[in-house]
Amino acid sequence: MPRSIQVAISISFTVVSLICMLVMGVVLYQRFAIRSEQMMTENAEQVLGQTVVNLEDYLRSMRRMSDAMYYDAIKEADIKEESIDSQMNLLYEANKDNLISLALYDDEGNLFFASPVGVEKDQVDVLSQNWFKKALAKPENLHFSLPHVQNIFVDDPNFRYYWVISLSRAVELNYGGVPKRGVLLVDMNYAVIEQMLDSVNESNSQQYIYLCDSTGNIIYHPRLMQITTGLYQENNSAVPQYGDGSLIEEFDGEKRIVTVDTVSYTGWKLVSVIPMRNYHLGMSDTRFYVIMVVCITLLAMLFLNRIVANRVTMPIRKLNDSIRDIEMGKKNPDIYIGGPAEVEHLGRTLRDSMNQINQLMKDMVASQEEKRKSELDALQSQINPHFLYNTLDSIVWMIEGEKYQDAVFMITQLASLFRVSLSSGKTIIPIEDEMRHAENYMNIQKVRFKDAFTVSFDIDEAIKRLCTVKLIVQPILENAIYYGVKDMEDGEIEVKGFIGDDGDVYITVSDNGFGMNEEQVEALLTDDNSKVRKKGSGVGLINVHRRIVLRFGDKYGLKIESEPDEGTTVTIHIPAIDYTEENRLMLESGKEHQDEE
Repeated sequence: MPRSIQVAISISFTVVSLICMLVMGVVLYQRFAIRSEQMMTENAEQVLGQTVVNLEDYLRSMRRMSDAMYYDAIKEADIKEESIDSQMNLLYEANKDNLISLALYDDEGNLFFASPVGVEKDQVDVLSQNWFKKALAKPENLHFSLPHVQNIFVDDPNFRYYWVISLSRAVELNYGGVPKRGVLLVDMNYAVIEQMLDSVNESNSQQYIYLCDSTGNIIYHPRLMQITTGLYQENNSAVPQYGDGSLIEEFDGEKRIVTVDTVSYTGWKLVSVIPMRNYHLGMSDTRFYVIMVVCITLLAMLFLNRIVANRVTMPIRKLNDSIRDIEMGKKNPDIYIGGPAEVEHLGRTLRDSMNQINQLMKDMVASQEEKRKSELDALQSQINPHFLYNTLDSIVWMIEGEKYQDAVFMITQLASLFRVSLSSGKTIIPIEDEMRHAENYMNIQKVRFKDAFTVSFDIDEAIKRLCTVKLIVQPILENAIYYGVKDMEDGEIEVKGFIGDDGDVYITVSDNGFGMNEEQVEALLTDDNSKVRKKGSGVGLINVHRRIVLRFGDKYGLKIESEPDEGTTVTIHIPAIDYTEENRLMLESGKEHQDEE
């Protein structure tokens, strides 16, 4: 079949294209992934290298300051006879942004000079300090301590406590011509290193760096507080075994790219860590790019596929478009006739079938419309003849009783009532006329029932010139009389008409009669009226409801609310349509309802 050929061409071409695009996409993604990992590692190495250079510059300046203090001041002075306070204070002032204090001790722990303060705290045992012991144990080296609070000298006048890294070295002192060993202490400001490394971490969200000594003890870490309190863990204990360069490690169930670089003079190791999850997040743009390239290429292939298939299946597609127009309900669709003989034969057969179906549909619509109009006329004509009989009997009774004024009133009201009922054959009338008809009816009933009940009308002026189906209020009033207030001494009926919040028209008929239970209320608007007493109009509320629905649609109609011994309220819901000749003709022809359907 032609359609099968089109499907076969489309599927085969699409499958081949999709496989090629998928293979190309996977290869591209892998290449991008490898290159991205290399770039990320190279970037980490560059950042780490630059940071190490900055650290080494800082540490070199501290070392030079220590050398200057030792070789230019200490070795040239007799510590017993001369003071080096001025040289020490001068060096401190020149470097006070980078250090906290300078101090000189002998090998017995006695303080000779210090800047900017020179008063030790009570009970401070300098001989037990690690920096002091290491300096004397290995006099040939410079020694760097771990970060700690400066705890030797009297507190700062501003009550501040400083974190420092102590640089200590063994020195030779000239004490009255006698050589003596001592220790030069430089307390570097830890905040300088912290700020330097913080700025690097803040500038790169995909990685973080930390600093540890040659044994793996952490000197700096962006999460040092969490590590100290046990809320975070770091693999710093494995760093001493790592050589300089990059490697992949698995720690705490996560793979990480770790780059290590050693800081000169100290043996410290600066470590960069890139969690693989950050790497995968960074690859999201690459995945998007690859997917976009694959999709664009695939769309191009599909477009080419469509051109090829279109050349083969054009006649069938045109005939299919004609069938789609028919399915969409298009009037007078242009049925394609052409192409190969088989397709042309199908087109001619379809056109003949459509002509026959259209004729049958026209006949069916005409029949249904006639049936619908007949049903409307039948519903409208179901006016209770007993009301007319009883009214005429009342008029005869009044005349015989010589109550001529009452008889004239009854006849006048009856004439007005029938004038509205006839309405020159109109089915749609203004609400104002419908209310006049209702008032005429109630005036007659009040006379018949000798004012056994009261009735009031409260109709909003805004709705009086709107459209309504005629004779929909009178049956409701009749039910209110016979089912509600007929046998009461203080019966009340209230009629209201207004525009609702939704812009529609609402007319309510309320009485304070005996009311009904829920079962009876539900039966009123159904065909099962076995639970409702057979009194009143004979038309029943269901006929009024049907007439409204037939004219305006299922959205509109009657709503009944009732409670035993509390009374009943019947609400008429119709659309707000201005009463014009055009609107009246449209509603009477049923076009409004047909449009809604």
